[in-house]
Amino acid sequence: MWVVLDAKAGKEEDVAQFLLGGRAIVQDEPATIAWYAVRLSKTQFAIFDTFPDEAGRSAHLAGKVAAALMAKAPELLDHAPTISKIDIMATK
Repeated sequence: MWVVLDAKAGKEEDVAQFLLGGRAIVQDEPATIAWYAVRLSKTQFAIFDTFPDEAGRSAHLAGKVAAALMAKAPELLDHAPTISKIDIMATK
């Protein structure tokens, strides 16, 4: 998945801290193979994560970090996160 987060003005570091804290939560998700939190610009962040199958992706979307993100979104984000379910075609 590729999830884009646009921070509200003045909430950029709060979003960064939220994402840093999310790492500990996804450690307990066996079907989350990889989870990356990245900063694209001063106000824009993203999450890139991978799963072995659709069941793993669905479990992640129903998990604790997704619930926490949706609960904090009105406070931290300009608008709801943009969630794209992408499929990896090749990797090294």
